[in-house]
This record gives sequence, structure tokens and C-alpha cells, in this order.
Amino acid sequence: MDYGFFRVAAAVPRVKVADVDFNREAICRLIDKVEAEGTSLVVFPELSITGYTCMDLFGQDLLLEKSDEAVGKICWYTRGKHVTVVVGAPVRFRGRLYNCAVVIKNGGIKGIVPKIYLPTYAEFDESRWFASGSDFLSPGRQVSGRFVDDGRNYYRDGFDSDIKYCGQRCNISPNMLFTVGETTFGIEICEDFWTPIPPSSFLAPSGAQVIVNISASNEVMAKHHQRKELISNQSGRTVSGYIYCSAGYGESTMDTVYGGASIICENGSLIAENKRFQMDDSIIYADLDIGSLNIQRQKKNSFRGMAPDGTSASEYSSLYSRMDLGAAAPTDFEAKLFRKVEPHPFLPEGDSLEIAKRSREILRIQATGLAARMEHIGCEKAVIGVSGGLDSTLALIVASMAFDKLGIPRSGIIGITMPGLGTTSRTKSNAVDLMEALGITAKEISVVPAVEQHFKDIGHDPSVIDATYENAQARERTQILMDIANQENGLVVGTGDLSELALGWCTYNGDHMSMYGVNASVPKTLIKHLVRWAAMNLFPESRSGSGRSATEILLDVTETPISPELMPANEGGEIKQKTEDLIGPYELHDFFIYNLMCYGYSPSKIFFLACRAFEGGYDKETILKWLKKFYWRFLSQQFKRSCMPDGPKICQVSFSPRGDFRMPSDAKVKLWMDELETL
Repeated sequence: MDYGFFRVAAAVPRVKVADVDFNREAICRLIDKVEAEGTSLVVFPELSITGYTCMDLFGQDLLLEKSDEAVGKICWYTRGKHVTVVVGAPVRFRGRLYNCAVVIKNGGIKGIVPKIYLPTYAEFDESRWFASGSDFLSPGRQVSGRFVDDGRNYYRDGFDSDIKYCGQRCNISPNMLFTVGETTFGIEICEDFWTPIPPSSFLAPSGAQVIVNISASNEVMAKHHQRKELISNQSGRTVSGYIYCSAGYGESTMDTVYGGASIICENGSLIAENKRFQMDDSIIYADLDIGSLNIQRQKKNSFRGMAPDGTSASEYSSLYSRMDLGAAAPTDFEAKLFRKVEPHPFLPEGDSLEIAKRSREILRIQATGLAARMEHIGCEKAVIGVSGGLDSTLALIVASMAFDKLGIPRSGIIGITMPGLGTTSRTKSNAVDLMEALGITAKEISVVPAVEQHFKDIGHDPSVIDATYENAQARERTQILMDIANQENGLVVGTGDLSELALGWCTYNGDHMSMYGVNASVPKTLIKHLVRWAAMNLFPESRSGSGRSATEILLDVTETPISPELMPANEGGEIKQKTEDLIGPYELHDFFIYNLMCYGYSPSKIFFLACRAFEGGYDKETILKWLKKFYWRFLSQQFKRSCMPDGPKICQVSFSPRGDFRMPSDAKVKLWMDELETL
């Protein structure tokens, strides 16, 4: 299976200026390497046949003739191969010379794309040698005509930009899109990309999921950082894969140095990058997720947009000729995947400074949401059930930050610990000590007497430990919180998280309910990270009456097994009911949630990616077991999400029925379970 992936490569050969035979051999050598890796598309730098820095030698007939011959030989070399090749070459057409990208597959030249924007500033003077591809974009140019497939070439017959090149008939125009298998790519060349409105801004909404940029970008101080940022940003704006390949070692260093920068991005994320300033050939590979890009474009209804003159995307997309290049390469993605699969996609990435910045930002979003809600309703008290677990601990941290932000004493936060039939001394002491350390108002109200009376009232045998036994405790706790909120004119702050909502692991009208849920869009793996980060960075001087520091308490919370503590403890007084033993590891479920919600992946693709991400951590049988559990719970528990309280969106995923997610509560799981049974 291809799982929606498409293997691409950016290849930077060592070049010799004006030595077309040497350059051709280097290109062919790299074609062999990428073909062996099952690559569907390989991209070479701008003018890689001749070298970019030939300057006035581009006026020499011999160089241009030999360049044409070299392209022809490369074309012949690709016969019987599956890879599509994009190579840079000077191309003469009707008395003018163009800086072009030549598209080659299986012995045929499939199209030639000329560069539009020719830089004539600073060290660049391209218009001295080349004409602009805008020649092909003048108003009224003929774009009609019949497509002809002669077995080797595929071109639009009657198109006024037909060209006979290297003995083959093809089209030359910037307005071409090329399809390989299920993937369409478009081409822009170097300076095209640095303009206010690059051609890719039109290529993408016209159908190109991948943008190719053959380039010759020299190195000057700080330029590479800007280059990488622009590529990443453009791939994000165009919701595309972006392959950038620039000229490298061997280009003339008379006035400039070329580092051979190669970068592959996907929808704003860096997928692969080479090491610059190499003296030998280099190749980077990436498996672009075309399936994901298609889903993102489908969801993003503003994607197609319109041109600056008001022309809709559907109108200007009709200007592009679409060249069908046949099937993609047969690629074994299961044997090797040129793509990092992040096992913890919700966690902040980067260096320590970036992680700190993002962690603080998440907490500020939560705190600001709560502060705004309290200010709006004129409330200066918050009520939180503090269990000593991860969720309530994060909610307490957020509430403390919100009160600090509002300038309200933290004593207005009423933390209530409510020991039940399964509460352990570890969680209770952590709850009590943390409330003391943070300076909030602490109360202890046992739910045991009320629950035991409730069992008598409804005729439930307390020796029967079932859903009634557990949920009665959860609902009693919620009743206490709501009633105290009435007494204090306060707001009940919910503690439930995104992972629990996805799995329906909450008691309906119990811990499921609150007046504002600060953790509703925060998954369990991120909550653990945030509590650990807060332990090391917030409240450094805070201590409880027992002398424990807030840091010590918070770190112990992160090490405590996750449990609702609704069943009696074991003989040693330790937690017996461990959530992850019952429903599966949260790191797996958070991985499933992210890939299901962000990308709409099928069960088979999520399983494939999970096996890659958690290789060495979980075997395939374990992953499949919990994936089945996830789908069953996710599809059956929507009724709890349909009436969830307000809460701020924090991550890319939210289950708010008023915002990101609308799903029928009676949807059937059969379709997904049937596919899981085939794995």
C-alpha cells in the first residue's frame, strides 16, 4: 500500500561550469540512486546541465547545442525507469533563450517550464542572457488544442507553444501541471519564488499538491534562514509539499558561493534538509503525505480563494495544461519511510527555549480564557475539585495564573478534595499540600457517607463494584462542587481533558460537567508535560505546611498512576484501578486522536504510522488491540461531547460541538471496525 505517500528527492550534483558531459554523467548517476529507492520524482538544480554561472557563455552556440544533446542523453537514460526527472537547462525557442525546467520520464520529454521572473539586481543579471517566461502569458494566447499521446510524448497539439526539442515534440509554457499517479506537481524557478505573488500561489489552488523549485541561490550571511522560512511558509499557505533544490559545489566562486541548499517542506513543516557546502553529490528524500494534503485542502474552504483581480481559482485553473505522466514508482513504504513519525504529536518541539515558550503560551491561553470568562460574569471565586491527579492539578495551576492575571487573591480559589471509596493517601496528601503551597482556600468533604446513603436509597449492594458503584461517587462530587459554587457565587472549573472526551472516559453529568472546562482541548500527554514544566518553572518559592515545595509536589503528581480512584485501593493502600490498564496507554490514544482528527486518516494508515512511531515500544498486536478499543469508544461516546461545557481551544484538536467537531451521536462504528479486522 502507498498509504497516500509520494516519494520525492532533491539531488544536488557536483558540477563543472560549461562541462555538460561531466554534469550529465553526474545527473545520470544520481538518477540511478533515486530509482533504486523507489522515488517517483527527483529534482535537480537550476541550469544543472550547464552550470548556473556560465554568464556570457550562454551566448555561445556550442554550449547550447551540447546542452541540448545532454538533455537528450538523459532522456534516453531514463527509459525503463519509473522516476520522473526535473532538470534545469537553457532552451532556445523562436530566437530567444529561456532558463527552463525540463520534465522527463521514461525516455520522453513531457514539458518545459520557463522561468518568469529574471533577477537583475545585486549580483544577478539574468535578463542579459535569458528571456522571461511571461512571453507565454500574454493576453489572448491560444490554450486550446487536442492532447496527443504518441507513446513517448504527451503534449497539446495546436498549442501555440509547441516545441521540437531533442528530437521530441512537447509544450513549453509556465502554465503546465504534471500528474504522476495520484499526485500533481507544478514548477517555479528560483526568483519566481521570491516575488510578492509566486507562481505557486496559483499552481496550488489549480491542483498542484507538490511545488518544485529548481534554483541557484547563492549564500550570503543570514540568507539561508530567510530562505528556509519562506519555503516553509509558502508550503503552509499553499497546503502543499515543496521541493527546493539549489546549485552547489562546482559553480563559479568568482563573485558568489553556492552551498547546494536542498529543502523539502510539507504544509508548513520541514520534512528534510541537506547539509550545505558539501563537495560531493548529495540527495535528500521525503515521503510526502499527499492524502493528508488533500484532506487539509478539502477542510480549508478558503484554500482556493481568488486572484488579485478577482478571478476565482476555478477560472484561472482552466489556463493550465495538465500533463499525465503515468503511474508513480512502485515504492515499498513499509520497508523504508523517509519521514519522521512523531509518537507524541501534541508535545512542543524544538530546543529548550522553544519548548519553554510554547509551554508558557499554552498555559497563558488557558488562563486568559478562564480570566475572561470570570470577568465577563463578574465572578471572583472559582471552585475546583482537587484530586491530586494530573487533570485537576493543571486546572489548579491555570486558575492560579488566571487569578494573578486578574489581580484577585488566590484565596478566592476554593479547592475541594473529596475522598471517596478508592482515594489513596498519596493523591490526597498531594492535593492538600498543593492547595496549601499555592495559597488557595482548601476544603475537605468526604463523599463516602453520602454515597453509602445513596446506595441504600437506590437499593445498590455496595459489595458489587460496577458502573453504578463508580459513577455514584463521580456524580456526588459534581453535586458538591456545583452547590458550593452556588453558596460562594463562584464558577466550577472543569478538569476533564481532551483524551478523556475522545474516549468518553468520564461520568455523564459527573466529572463530565462544569461551568468552564480549561482542559477540554488539552490531551493527557500534554497535561503531563505541562505539569512537569510548571514544576520546574513556576511557583519556585511555594511550600506547603508540611514543608514540601510546589516543585516536589507537582513532580510527584506526574509520577502517580493515572486513575479515577473509584474502586478500593489494594491491600497496601496503593492505587488498584489504573486507567491505562483498562482503556490503553494514553500516548497511543493521543497519537490516534491527532492523526484521526487532524488528517482524517483511515484505521489502516493510523495503524501503519503507529507501528513506525512506537517501534520498540509496543508490538503490532498491542497497538491494534488499543486502536480497536479507541475506535469503539470514540464512535460510541459522542453523546458526552455533544453537551460538553465551554472551554478554550488550545491544540489543533477540539471536540466542541459549537466549534471544531460536529458528529451524530448515533453514528455506527462498523465501517471502521471492518477495516481494522483486515489488519
